Amino acid sequence: MSYLQTENADFVILCIGRFSGVPNIPTFPQGKGPEEFDGQVMHTMDYSKMGTKKANEMLKGKRVTVIGYLKSALDVAAECAQVNGIEQPCTMVVRTKHWIIPDYYAWGFPISKLYLTRFSELLIHKPGEGLLLGLLATILTPLRWLFSKFAESYYSIPMKKHDMVPEHSLFEALVTCLIAITPKDHYKRLDEGSIILKKSKTFSFCKDGVLVEGEPSPIKSDIVIFGTGFKGDQKIKDMFMSDYFQSIAVGQIFSTVPLYRECIHPKIPQLAVLGYSESLANLYTAEIRAKWLAHFMDGGFRLPSVNAMQSDILEWEKFMKRYSRGYFRRSCIGILHIWYNDQLCRDMGCNPRRKSGFFAELFEVYGPADYINLRPK
Repeated sequence: MSYLQTENADFVILCIGRFSGVPNIPTFPQGKGPEEFDGQVMHTMDYSKMGTKKANEMLKGKRVTVIGYLKSALDVAAECAQVNGIEQPCTMVVRTKHWIIPDYYAWGFPISKLYLTRFSELLIHKPGEGLLLGLLATILTPLRWLFSKFAESYYSIPMKKHDMVPEHSLFEALVTCLIAITPKDHYKRLDEGSIILKKSKTFSFCKDGVLVEGEPSPIKSDIVIFGTGFKGDQKIKDMFMSDYFQSIAVGQIFSTVPLYRECIHPKIPQLAVLGYSESLANLYTAEIRAKWLAHFMDGGFRLPSVNAMQSDILEWEKFMKRYSRGYFRRSCIGILHIWYNDQLCRDMGCNPRRKSGFFAELFEVYGPADYINLRPK
């Protein structure tokens, strides 16, 4: 028998992760879901728990269909192709084409120089930027477009062969953190046939496998694996028993998740959520955010009023909606990670300028090493 125990606390920090726990499983009309399929259906969350040896044993000699085309789906397909080769190819059902890149170099030039410097952030309208920075971002917009096209011209070369160039720009993918590094030999496996792509906006199940658009017969399968991500919003909501807190914890579907500094809910100021918002380098962003939170709890600074925090959140929402089409709930600060870290530094009384010299500050890439000696005052 299990018992519920109540603990009193002055402050609660949720370090529950966003990409685990609550899998995002597509819904299906009656009679077209996994229950119609004679084979095995799982999510990459369950697949990853199996361990490499057991997973390889399960995949060996099986007809595997993977749903999705981002990191987890690509990784599973790569493992399947390695195990089965062309004898039993892995099929990927691709509903949305994404930018998957082999590395962070385009035509031998590091794209971090195009997107991870203070100069690159001058090309973007930022939350609470003011008149001068806003005018500068408008003037420099064509340069931002050129940066994106330069990188796309290189990364799209292997994609064109397989009709996999996304409809959205590389810049939009970076804004929403919807980008992945290509698994080793991915395009080689597409060419040899150990991975087969089926592009379809919709799909459904039948007795023998998966039905997709444009195919007269089903993709015959023994195993179907969902590489469709997680429901981070639902995971936060499920932490609350109160209907009121559930209704406000992650906001509405037409707005961003309402976390001040991507951490504290204005209407629940005794609660912090660490690890929800993404960056292109999540570990050090999370560490700076944790230092910011520790400094706050130690009395180093006070939070603004509820209205001020909500206004700040709204500014970030405007930024996301300006550049990210329908993906504004991704809560990604990757393309503005310097601007965001500057805010945390100022709150803590730290100098946000971490480079030596004007040109280094403007044109050198910002990364984890720049914040090693971050000491709140």
